[in-house]
Amino acid sequence: MSRTALRICPLCEATCGLALTIDGTEVTAARGDRDDVFSHGFICPKGASFGAVDSDPDRLRTPLVRRDGELREATWEEAFDAVAAGVRTAAERHGPHSVGVVLGNPNVHTVAGALYPPVLLAALGTRSLFTASTVDQMPKHVSSGLLFGDANAIPVPDLDHTDHLLLIGANPLESNGSLCTAPDFPGRLKALRARGGTLTVVDPRRTRTAKLADRHVAIRPGTDALLLAAMVHVLYEEDLVDLGDLAPHVTGVEEVREAVRDFTPEAVAAACDVDAGVTRALARELAAARTGAVYGRIGSCTVPHGTLASWLVDVLNILTGNLDRPGGALFPQAATDRTPRPAGPGRGFALGRWRSRVSGHPEAKGELPLSALAEEIDTDTDTDTDADAATATATATDAGTAAGEPVRALITIAANPVLSAPDGDRLDKALDSLDFMVSVDPYLNETSRHADVVLPPPPPAQSPHHDFAFNTLAVRNQVRYTRPAVPLEPGRMAETEILARLTLAVSGRHGADPAAVDAMVIEQTLGKSVRDPHSPVHGRDPGDLTARLTGENGPERRLDLMLRLGPYGDGFGARPDGLTLERLLAHPHGIDLGPLRPRLPQPLKTRSGKVELLPEPIAGDLPRLRHALAERPAGLVLVGRRHLRSNNSWMHNIPALTGGSNRCTLHLHPDDAGRLGVSGAQPVRVQGPGGEVTVPAEVTDTVRPGVVSLPHGWGHDRPGTRQTHAATEPGVNVNQLLDGSLLDPLSGNAVLNGVPVTLTPVTAR
Repeated sequence: MSRTALRICPLCEATCGLALTIDGTEVTAARGDRDDVFSHGFICPKGASFGAVDSDPDRLRTPLVRRDGELREATWEEAFDAVAAGVRTAAERHGPHSVGVVLGNPNVHTVAGALYPPVLLAALGTRSLFTASTVDQMPKHVSSGLLFGDANAIPVPDLDHTDHLLLIGANPLESNGSLCTAPDFPGRLKALRARGGTLTVVDPRRTRTAKLADRHVAIRPGTDALLLAAMVHVLYEEDLVDLGDLAPHVTGVEEVREAVRDFTPEAVAAACDVDAGVTRALARELAAARTGAVYGRIGSCTVPHGTLASWLVDVLNILTGNLDRPGGALFPQAATDRTPRPAGPGRGFALGRWRSRVSGHPEAKGELPLSALAEEIDTDTDTDTDADAATATATATDAGTAAGEPVRALITIAANPVLSAPDGDRLDKALDSLDFMVSVDPYLNETSRHADVVLPPPPPAQSPHHDFAFNTLAVRNQVRYTRPAVPLEPGRMAETEILARLTLAVSGRHGADPAAVDAMVIEQTLGKSVRDPHSPVHGRDPGDLTARLTGENGPERRLDLMLRLGPYGDGFGARPDGLTLERLLAHPHGIDLGPLRPRLPQPLKTRSGKVELLPEPIAGDLPRLRHALAERPAGLVLVGRRHLRSNNSWMHNIPALTGGSNRCTLHLHPDDAGRLGVSGAQPVRVQGPGGEVTVPAEVTDTVRPGVVSLPHGWGHDRPGTRQTHAATEPGVNVNQLLDGSLLDPLSGNAVLNGVPVTLTPVTAR
């Protein structure tokens, strides 16, 4: 007999509520949960395919351990024995920084990925951390850190109440939103227009989102910061700056006026290929709107001036008085946020506290660029005689990095950098040279095939779900939690236990009870809370508080702790109507916590306690942007694209989510096709700084002339993987066109868009 179970979808950032139909232990159907307090029944093709994702026959069910050069099935005990021996040996022989950690995008979609990596990193004591953030959104973290003092204080557009929305480098009709968690993003944009609002999209492609817009500006790729700087210039030039209620909380307004003096609409017009009149109209319309918001995403992050573009997005919101007001851009308040502290100066945000060993890249938010992972493995700076490399190593040593020792052991968690990082061929070879590697991954993919141990988490139906990260980016404050929809299959291990045991194995406590990890975190958290005069539990007994926690296991007790201490929590009885895990479980469709509200100055953690509009690192990078005024690409430039039925490299093994328009083809404009002699689906050879790929062409006027577009996440043609369906239509790895040398210097983010390429038709012989 079938039954229904509720689940929050973990397959993209929209976090929609699902109602699963379950026969026995199999998910046979998925529909939107109409009673969900946030998504109200909305569902996309990925959510509808939840059952197929969950039951993919290529998902690993038991650990794999490399023996005699081959990965073979093993017991969990054998797998963790191997992990303890391999990682500890490397750390003891070469030092803690010789153990690298790579965290992939799926970590922010799981309870385990939110709770355990910080504990793992603390246990390792390594600075060799690489994540998907530096091929995606790190510029936004850096700009937020510099402006607001907190790299995670990212304002989001108040979609449901704004009168004017300017999107730059964002395509939410395909992505479902990113750094802006909003179920039914398409419906929200349509509602904006239906109530008389204006939607403007700046994008070199006429995306589905651009087709919905009142105005589409087909900018030249990579010039987003120039256009935004020119809009800021217009606000000053035409006396349109009006901070309103923000004025007491902002410093540096006049300094920004001087900083953008050279970026007139006329000066940037040729570089952006945007008429000066259009730029002025964009600025005037934003300033004239009753409420408005500017929102930039991956297209404006993965470019040479990604941090400057991200900064200018917020500068525009601030100068028009739209930051921290309804209908503008506001700071969400998640239920598991820390207890709000009184407003006042904080410690601020620092960049470059240490540097990478080989090229001297500064850390950002504790991370090194994913683009640098291959060289951190395969380059021995102790024996490198190249003068530049020696200088870079000396710089890295001065900044505190363990220079001289390459990464010799690697832990990857839900990460596939062979496809997601530039120059996958080099990284592929580098991974083969490691002393030891462990992957936590449900698949044997292009990266995990190199591992000595593979630890497979269970499918999503067998896991709990709470959106720790995405609720901090949600367009409405709410809280939801779903327990596993089906019991854990015999022989499987919960992902929370996998990561807890992994932490114990690498910290010299191999074999200890994994519950000890959660108990340690609870003890440390409560110990700090009772000493904090601003905490609702200040001065109370930690043991008594620990005894009051509820939940079926350690992860649930930690969630209960965070809810109780959070901004809506009961404070362990201090606020009787506050949130607890028990109250949340009594509301299976979630609890609505209300619309976003103004919060300044409380979120500010800068040393001044104010929004610092022109931080020194930003001012120091502006001369580089001035040089870009004269830059003109001579030929074609590359941009990426995504599809509604994809999420990076996750989904290509699911037949229901591939085919049709979700194919790996090169989009190019008819004018460029005619000039180059390309017709129909003819294969073309694309060459970039890092290599070349051959891919079918798709001639379309949805890209502007001079631009070609390839989707990311493809390239499933390497031997030794076990993704049967993906291998039938492997596509090509767009990141192989990159050599990893192009980075945004402030954030270390890879430059993936606006990269010059050449194109040659491949003729049949």
